[in-house]
Amino acid sequence: MPLDLRPHALTLLMARDPQAKADEARALWAAWQAGEALLDAAASLPEPSALPGRPERPVLTTTLTARSRSPHTVEGRAALLHAIAHIEFNAINLALDAVWRFPGLPEDFYADWLRVAAEEALHFGLLREHLHTLGHDYGDFDAHDGLWQMCSATAHDFRARMALVPRTLEARGLDATPPLQKKLAAAGDARAVAILDVILRDEVGHVAIGNRWYRWACERDGVDPETDFPALCAHYRAPRPRKPLNLGARALAGFTDQELARIEAQAL
Repeated sequence: MPLDLRPHALTLLMARDPQAKADEARALWAAWQAGEALLDAAASLPEPSALPGRPERPVLTTTLTARSRSPHTVEGRAALLHAIAHIEFNAINLALDAVWRFPGLPEDFYADWLRVAAEEALHFGLLREHLHTLGHDYGDFDAHDGLWQMCSATAHDFRARMALVPRTLEARGLDATPPLQKKLAAAGDARAVAILDVILRDEVGHVAIGNRWYRWACERDGVDPETDFPALCAHYRAPRPRKPLNLGARALAGFTDQELARIEAQAL
């Protein structure tokens, strides 16, 4: 019997085991590609009381305690890669949430975000495997909860979700990855650099998906994205971008010249 795509995405979002969630997200994408999953875009699904499903560890905090993250020590490198793995795990949840939460959208929307979930799951798996080679696992370090906090804040505002999660928070990864790769290369961790190459390549596409659906929502709602986006950032207190900016990757992800100029002006 074919899977019901959006309820199944919600079931995966509620799953607590991180590797099972990642594996099943990739399996759901494969089922969709094979025509083995059905989409009922019109269905309004009731929201469970506790989302997302998470493992007992890592411990989540609003401000992380200071811990050495120098890539020139094994412990510091593991802490750095754990932080990225946590972002990728959260990104699986963010994508699955988009699939189940928002009814009545074009089929391409659900396919786009299901693909994102599968690619984020791949990233998480690559990082977790590499953590194992450093004597650590996902959950060994405390982690920040900022990504899901914004997801929750925009749970009932589709346009804000598209504006502030993929094209704001996830876009920060486009900026942060190249400097991090330089540090890891200097520390001699070629495998970590290669993994981040995969992540950066895919994240350009994920931010582009956010741009696509944000602009679609603006057209649907009759608003100007050039004025709407700053208003949403202010309303939801979105963090400002930080230098150095990866303007080339942001341009590939679909930011306009005007948007890039504003991002440069606002960057800390």
